[in-house]
Order: sequence, then C-alpha cells, then structure tokens
Amino acid sequence: MRKLALFTILSVVALCFAASAYAGTLKPGQKISCNNASQITLESAGTSSEGDRTNANAVIWKSSNATTIPISLGPKDHNNFPGGAAGAGKVGIQNMHSMGRDKVVLRHQNNFSRGDSLGDISGEVRITNTGTVNMNVTCG
Repeated sequence: MRKLALFTILSVVALCFAASAYAGTLKPGQKISCNNASQITLESAGTSSEGDRTNANAVIWKSSNATTIPISLGPKDHNNFPGGAAGAGKVGIQNMHSMGRDKVVLRHQNNFSRGDSLGDISGEVRITNTGTVNMNVTCG
C-alpha cells in the first residue's frame, strides 16, 4: 500500500512539472498561463487567411504587478521603402529598413524593485492570442 501511495504522489508531481513546461500552438482567442517560468518564448506560427500576413498578436498579463502588455510579431512586415523613408537618400540618411521579428523570448530577471518591467515574469503570466495567426508558446 505504501508503494502505491508513493507512486501516486510521484506521478502527480511529475504531471505538475510536465504541465508547467507547456509547449504548443496557441490559436486565436485561446489563453495559457505560465507559473514562475524562467523564460517564455512566443513565436509566430502561420499566415493569415489572405496568406500575405504573419502577424501574431498577444496580450500578456503579469501577476507580479497586475499589468497588461501587448506584443506584436510580424516577420514579413515592412514599410516597403526600398531606399529608406521618402527623401532619405536626398539628405544622406542611411536605410534603416528591417523586417519584423518572428519570435521573442522573455527571460526572468532578478531584483526588480517595483516589478514594472516586461522581464519580471515571476508569478503567474497569462498569454492571450488576440491576433488572427497561431502562435507557438513555450513556458520553460
């Protein structure tokens, strides 16, 4: 009987650890929570119904200071200015063009006195996919 109780307790603990390291696709409108993660990875995973956009939008709520932060990923987004902004070449400004990012990694950072930084992912962090494109989310 003791072996069965010990096996049950160890199984529940292993299940809790496996559930805390979530990795999967978050569809539009879905939510997920990460608890005391050392890092959270958000990645754009698909295209819109038109096929020309890869924007992945999320809203992140942090329990450390009860704030909500929006994040937008757009790996194929650009301003379509091949030579930089209009008139930039005439005044000698270099081209600052860059594409959007396809993924962002939020890492836990220690010693935040007010918990007012995005890096403060201690406690519960809720992620809601508010866009039209799937996102891959990894809580580690």
